[in-house]
Amino acid sequence: MAFSENSRQSLIPSFLYSTSSSKKTLDLEKWMNRSPSLPSSPSPSPSPSPSPLRNGVSKSFVIPAPSEPVKIEMYSPAYYAACTTGGILSCGLTHTALTPLDLVKCNMQIDPAKYKSVSSGFGVLLKEQGVRGFFRGWVPTLLGYSAQGACKLGFYEFFKKYYSDIAGPEYAAKYKTLIYLAGSASAEFIADVALCPMEAVKVRVQTQPGFARGLSDGLPKFVKSEGVLGLYKGIVPLWGRQIPYTMMKFASFETIVEMLYKYAIPTPKDQCSKPLQLGISFAGGYVAGVLCAIVSHPADNLVSFLNNAKGATVGDAVKKIGLLGLFTRGLPLRIVMIGTLTGAQWGIYDGFKVFVGLPTTGGVAPIVPTAELTKM
Repeated sequence: MAFSENSRQSLIPSFLYSTSSSKKTLDLEKWMNRSPSLPSSPSPSPSPSPSPLRNGVSKSFVIPAPSEPVKIEMYSPAYYAACTTGGILSCGLTHTALTPLDLVKCNMQIDPAKYKSVSSGFGVLLKEQGVRGFFRGWVPTLLGYSAQGACKLGFYEFFKKYYSDIAGPEYAAKYKTLIYLAGSASAEFIADVALCPMEAVKVRVQTQPGFARGLSDGLPKFVKSEGVLGLYKGIVPLWGRQIPYTMMKFASFETIVEMLYKYAIPTPKDQCSKPLQLGISFAGGYVAGVLCAIVSHPADNLVSFLNNAKGATVGDAVKKIGLLGLFTRGLPLRIVMIGTLTGAQWGIYDGFKVFVGLPTTGGVAPIVPTAELTKM
């Protein structure tokens, strides 16, 4: 946050502060150089006449004014790096924290006869594997979703700006939802390539007791069994799950937040407090997460089935689970999980942006590209 000139002077005593950048000097070094004990001084120079005193302190003894904090320029490499870091934190931490829910959800999808409900699912896990069993697969979850979050958020900000520049200021504002959809789809396509290997190992570790303890022994075992390409066996269903999910996540979030600032908040966004802005980010993210869960749930069932069964196909999944089962099996739990997850992700992401001095996401019209402003 930049400080005004008046706020600087209120924080630093006036007799130590100098506003002139050309006259910010320290006379201490000069005083030391004129000491007669130094051999490099052949003849001591006459002492300069003392400067007028103010409050008993010489005006010539001045400490430089504090420099301005480094501001991150929008759409600069530092901006995209900050968004990438925020994505790592928001996705990696939230998915890891919800590992117990994800574990029960995956097992309900794979073995509904054994894991009949959320409560019974937790009971079965506790009985068979103990408390430690609730976090089985947390390492591939943390690594996989951190990589996914880095690509998802970093590339989303990049593609949103890129497509806005192509469209121009008029069409970027008119068709902003299409830009949100295109930017999020492009980003998720890349992010899933980073996620897929860890997702495959995670599902296998979580749904096949005795397969492996975690990533360290699960990954070599998986590769030995199905080869390196087997790690990407579920990439197409993963795209089918994550791309619609992310398109809904970003487009609905941007729209919901904009509507909240427009109709529910009486003051403009730039006049709202940071806690209020972050609260709006969480609320918008939670509602968007519920919509995401519904849209992407059939593909989520497919991903769980394919990564659990060796050599299985999409046709096998549809035949065993059923078309209705693809849309409904494990859906209530996933709505709670994804709603909470998405709300927390937007809260953490925007919290990190605020921490580094950037504005929160959404609520304002797209920024007109500089090149286009020049043409207008």
